[in-house]
Amino acid sequence: MELLPLVSGAISSTCTACPWKAELTEARCQANYWKAQHQRAREREAKLEQEVAVLKAKVKELDRRLLGHSSESRSHQHEGLDPGEPVTKRRRGQQPGRPGPGRRATGHLPIQEELSVLAPEDCRCGCCGLPFQEFPGTEDSEVLEIDVKAYKRQIRRRRYQPTCQCEHLPGIVTAPGPPKLIPKGRYGVSVWVTLLLDKFTSLRPTCRLLDDLRSHGLDLAMGTVIGGFKKLTPLFDPIRAEIIRKSLEQGQWHADETGWRVFVPVEGKVGWRWKLWVFHSASTVVFVLDPTREARVPETYFQDVEHGVLIVDRFSSYKAIVQVKDGRILLAFCWVHVRRDFLEIAQDWPSHRDWGLGWVDAIGALFHLNHRRLEAPCEQFAEWDQALREAVEQMKLQRDEELRDEQLHPVRRKALKSLRNHWAGLTLFVEHPEIPMDNNTAERIMRDAVCARKMFFGSYSEWSGHLAATMFSLFATLELWAINPRLWLSAYLQACAEAGGQAPPDAARWLPWNLSSAQREAMAAVADTS
Repeated sequence: MELLPLVSGAISSTCTACPWKAELTEARCQANYWKAQHQRAREREAKLEQEVAVLKAKVKELDRRLLGHSSESRSHQHEGLDPGEPVTKRRRGQQPGRPGPGRRATGHLPIQEELSVLAPEDCRCGCCGLPFQEFPGTEDSEVLEIDVKAYKRQIRRRRYQPTCQCEHLPGIVTAPGPPKLIPKGRYGVSVWVTLLLDKFTSLRPTCRLLDDLRSHGLDLAMGTVIGGFKKLTPLFDPIRAEIIRKSLEQGQWHADETGWRVFVPVEGKVGWRWKLWVFHSASTVVFVLDPTREARVPETYFQDVEHGVLIVDRFSSYKAIVQVKDGRILLAFCWVHVRRDFLEIAQDWPSHRDWGLGWVDAIGALFHLNHRRLEAPCEQFAEWDQALREAVEQMKLQRDEELRDEQLHPVRRKALKSLRNHWAGLTLFVEHPEIPMDNNTAERIMRDAVCARKMFFGSYSEWSGHLAATMFSLFATLELWAINPRLWLSAYLQACAEAGGQAPPDAARWLPWNLSSAQREAMAAVADTS
């Protein structure tokens, strides 16, 4: 603005012969100057409006994370996929027209009979006073009860005195004592089974279980329990090794990771936040605890794998492992995470709501078509497979067309570029129907670990953290095979006790896939009838 008088004076001095031209020139300069200032102001205002929109979206995102619903489901129907058969949202609970589940089977429970009789004053007619006569048979009713009680086994060991004079015999021969899981320990196998199951399947802090047992008359020392857990940890090392070996034989895995606190100082690491990784195959679940979230963890786990498919989210560590770079492992990315990108845009950016929900519906259509393809009879598979391929191709064309628009909003461009960058892994399921479209399997299996982290905050020693990872792996694997964890754990720990408090030499035979059909049925009996 300070230059305007100089410019005006220069024009006046050179155009004294034509005053009206000087005035016109000065007016044009003033107009151009203010026009430029106005353009700068408009650009600055547009930039500020864009920053405000980004900040508003960030506020909505944080507010949604803090106070919003965790479910991402929507009651929206996908039209046009199958004429005459619209997709409807299935109600929760008992479905109309379906038979009820009936009462749970209780035939395996022991029976404690009680006889109910009338009092003498009630066993006669209230009018004439004549007594009732007993009628053959009884009318029976059932009441389920639970009787939890602790007891102490007192083993009286007979002593014998040899009648011979042989020197190799002691003066008194005593019958052997009971096998103990922990040498010189007082707690039997049932106590340790209860402690382990309550902590790693019921996810209750051990101090609360001890309070509960104390109300039943059993007072266990916390220090003894924690020391016992430490001594029991090596007993499960052969089991964990066999589960890992079986896992690496599979050709397809789901992988995910979550936080797990370990309150142990580690050199070069700030804080207590470790990572609990999970690798889920068709027959095994393996949890791995590590201080980092680096690619080294899955890279080490899969170091001996020659080929396979890993279903993951878009976390960069999976893309950096050597087996992926050299093509031995293919990454199949999760469509639920892609759907979440567009759903968050629809929730956080009101001006882009319709656009975001349009992409959410398109992704939902892919899930629907793939589900129909997998469930279709052989003669209809090709029809649904072709419909799925056309929908995938149409989505690709729409993505590329929108990305060619130079005026595309940055939030839209970011989501679409991510979709394009991960397209090969996202569409791997098209050629390989056995590959699922999402990684929900891994996320579901981690719920117990996440709840445990919230209930007892993690682990206060490194061995305790690895015991947690081993127990989560074991119990999740047993669940895949429909084996009752209490029956399995009781049998295995009894075998350890009989082996002198060590892992049995034939520990591999206790794995679910090595059990006979009769053994699996026996260990699954209670689970099947509950």
